[in-house]
Amino acid sequence: MHELSNFLLKHGYLVLGGFVLAEQSGLPLPSVPLLLVMGALSASHRFSFLLAWLICIVAATLGDLLWYVLGYYRGGSILNLLCRISLEPDSCVSGAKSMFARWGAAALIISKFIPGFGAVVPTMAGWTRVPRWRLAAADLTGSLLWSGVYLGAGVVFRSELEVVGALLAHLGGWLISLVLLCVAAWVGWKYFQRARFLRGLRVDRMSPEELRRKMEAGEPVVVVDLRHALELENDPARIPGAIWIDYEQIDERFHELPENREVILYCSCPNEASSALAAMRLLKRGVPRVRPLEGGILAWRENGYPVDIPQGN
Repeated sequence: MHELSNFLLKHGYLVLGGFVLAEQSGLPLPSVPLLLVMGALSASHRFSFLLAWLICIVAATLGDLLWYVLGYYRGGSILNLLCRISLEPDSCVSGAKSMFARWGAAALIISKFIPGFGAVVPTMAGWTRVPRWRLAAADLTGSLLWSGVYLGAGVVFRSELEVVGALLAHLGGWLISLVLLCVAAWVGWKYFQRARFLRGLRVDRMSPEELRRKMEAGEPVVVVDLRHALELENDPARIPGAIWIDYEQIDERFHELPENREVILYCSCPNEASSALAAMRLLKRGVPRVRPLEGGILAWRENGYPVDIPQGN
């Protein structure tokens, strides 16, 4: 903490703004320790608390604006990219979708305090065409609260931070080794969780080509669209004849599936995560023949197969 304080004394506001902007833009650079130290230094009048707060608000807002623009023009593909590069399981976006569906633009206020949601929520705001004025109001409020809380905590706990800083300075190189070891262990554990999650999705899949052949031959198959309602608002096109059951409602509505037909599930998430999980749940409930569609709706479209837009959309 002592070395970090000296570094901030030399470079100050520029470093703070850069770290906040980088973190809000999706880079793995934690800015909270800098906010705490900056708050503590402002308490000793080495920096202006208000100016540091303003810099954090502007930097955080700019980062969210970047994701909003990307979401506005490339929402679905950006969300899939975020999910693919995440260390969390492939259903990582589903929690953000549910939160956004419940809270709307207000989710921008909450997301800054939830690890992993910082980039997803503003992307969804752009994808769902949240009005710019509402985005600005919610984002400014969230940035103000998020940065204010941690800067304020630095002011309140400045004495404790100095004690911690002295201890860290005493540990020196051992501290760096310990931190690197902890980071490596955390990343390794996340990759282990991800690998275990993917192993759990090993159910037989149907290729888009096979589904197309079955449909053209008139075989009795029922196709189920598992996408979230937010996705359908922006992309209502479905595989012809598909019925829509939200993934989160599959346990309550599985009895609506026609009997004596093979059930094909599709979603838009990487590795067909939602479809594979839903397939396993349906198998446990006694549905005898159920398979996820390999590649989901994206693979179906990439093959040039037709889609329908239901009436009313």
